[in-house]
Amino acid sequence: MKNIFDYALLGVTIAMGVAVVVISNLGELQVETAVTMLGIGLACVGVYLLSKKDEM
Repeated sequence: MKNIFDYALLGVTIAMGVAVVVISNLGELQVETAVTMLGIGLACVGVYLLSKKDEM
């Protein structure tokens, strides 16, 4: 179950980054929305790294 959670966190991170780039290129992205999306992705990376710290 932990592997699924890890993959979900990493998947959300990658999806948010790609979505910001794509929507920005379409010219439909506001700065506030981009910052929020990238913040969600960064938070997911943080949770993932904190969960890996316990394994070290």
